[in-house]
Amino acid sequence: MSDPMPAGRWGFGRGEERDTLSTGVREQQGPSGVTWLTFDRAERLNAFTGLDYQQLRIAVERATADPATRVIVLTGAGRAFSAGADRSLLDETTPIADRHLASTEFGGMLDAIDRCDKPIVAAVNGLAVGIGCTILLHCDLVLVAHSARFRMPFTALGIVPEAGSSALLPLRARWGDAAWAMLSSEWFDGAAAVSMGLAWRSVPDADLVGEATAVASTIAALDSASVTATKRLLVAGRAEVARAAIDREMAAMALLVGRTADRSEGTFE
Repeated sequence: MSDPMPAGRWGFGRGEERDTLSTGVREQQGPSGVTWLTFDRAERLNAFTGLDYQQLRIAVERATADPATRVIVLTGAGRAFSAGADRSLLDETTPIADRHLASTEFGGMLDAIDRCDKPIVAAVNGLAVGIGCTILLHCDLVLVAHSARFRMPFTALGIVPEAGSSALLPLRARWGDAAWAMLSSEWFDGAAAVSMGLAWRSVPDADLVGEATAVASTIAALDSASVTATKRLLVAGRAEVARAAIDREMAAMALLVGRTADRSEGTFE
């Protein structure tokens, strides 16, 4: 799939586009009150480095604080939403400082999303692997292109789920679907994502941008105080559930991580 959000196709007219620190996250604000954050490392399938986690955190915090932003939409450039953690983070030769940044900013990015009291819509345009999949559990509405493919490859990598997904997925999905997705590390498609409850709606690839725009704009046109209050009520307790699960996941991961140096979250075979 080509970039779902190239310049000129946002439909915002007077919208302002800017990068967050560099090109890892492309940000565009529109007069409709919708801010789009596009993961923008298409050549790496939008895999996240520590700097990318940091950039997304900053972008989400900025949109949360911006009174002109009423709804946030996350999407990816190119043929992937996100391929997950960049494989360099599993390379023992990667500088300790880089791995420490990734560890710190991973949690900071999730905290920023969980603290956001504005609706977050995900428009999944392609591959969604690892954190590219589990981040959806921290979003409020998830739309997926028909061609989107998902994978939680943790057992295939000899590790355990992350981002609180071991608790959040069973809360959102049917138990059997959640258990199979995590235990098997198998791929599943957009229809399966909707069926299990991970995603809300599957749409033709060509309609994804328009559908996400319509959904976000509908919410953005409503009373902002009412929308944010409703969002807070809907997600009350979710961050606490996620944090407790993350603590358990990190403890389990520590027992396994030494065996993963030659593996990668972005495995597409």
